[in-house]
Amino acid sequence: MDYVYWGLIVLLFIVAFVGLIYPVIPSVLFIFAGILLYGFLFSFEAFNWIFWLIQGLFVLLLFGADYVANMVGVKKFGGSKAGVWGSTIGLLVGPFIIPFLGIILGPFIGAIIAELIVHKTNWKEAVKIGFGSVIGFISSVVTKGIIQIVMILYFIWVI
Repeated sequence: MDYVYWGLIVLLFIVAFVGLIYPVIPSVLFIFAGILLYGFLFSFEAFNWIFWLIQGLFVLLLFGADYVANMVGVKKFGGSKAGVWGSTIGLLVGPFIIPFLGIILGPFIGAIIAELIVHKTNWKEAVKIGFGSVIGFISSVVTKGIIQIVMILYFIWVI
């Protein structure tokens, strides 16, 4: 039966990594669900307050990494807050409109549209800002992926 339990825990962790590509899936909740499932099925004994504090700090890092990477990507290429918001909206909506490619095209198009509408930016500059949003998204995915791996490795180390 332990194999089934571990299979469920690993499945929750895998879904957390799917959430890197589909940001509608709250990755961190699936990591915590895996940890909590372990506690309920096996034991919470290994999880002291230091464990929860460290995992909580990782959660803050995850949220911070997402926002900062997107903002830096857009701003570095000359974008504004409107570009950041457009990119974020595009990131959430894109995968539903254009499956798979929408994850890249959504933030790109969202940043372009926001900059064109809000700041009347010229087309060439708006495309450059859209490119920055894609770079921000990719760096965010890599950063969050590393943080999630560390969270899971720390969980494994503690148990």
